[in-house]
Amino acid sequence: MLTLQVVTYQEIEALSSAKRIKKLLDLVKEDKIIFLEGRLKRSEEAELISHTMSEIDDNFKGIEICVVYPEQRNQLFLEKIRSHFINLILGDRQGLTIIGPASIIKEIRRNPDKIQLFTDNGATEASAKGRSNGREKRRKPEPRSDEAILSENDLENNLA
Repeated sequence: MLTLQVVTYQEIEALSSAKRIKKLLDLVKEDKIIFLEGRLKRSEEAELISHTMSEIDDNFKGIEICVVYPEQRNQLFLEKIRSHFINLILGDRQGLTIIGPASIIKEIRRNPDKIQLFTDNGATEASAKGRSNGREKRRKPEPRSDEAILSENDLENNLA
């Protein structure tokens, strides 16, 4: 199963850089693809990648990250100053950051009109089995409280 989680800027705004990175990395390790409102600071992105590299093992293959910024090519000079001033006051809320496990995300492509996120379905199924250790057994559903279970003797007695 593929899980997408939106993390608003407000959720991480008050956290220190280390706690932001830990929160995001913990979510990715749960095989969630994160859509983060805004972006991390460049130093935080570098630290996230560094932490990721140190934690790679057989169960965790790393992350894929993509930052999408709003298009600012055709802005007038005053509009650029205004948006820069808003960023200084409110933080880096512009844009969108996508972070996900490398075992699930094969590739992220972006162009001015769209973002394409390619996933590996086999990896999501394998990681789901890995979490359950592949030992899931199908259990017979238990009867609901409004259902009656009758044996053959009960049926014969009721018909007589």
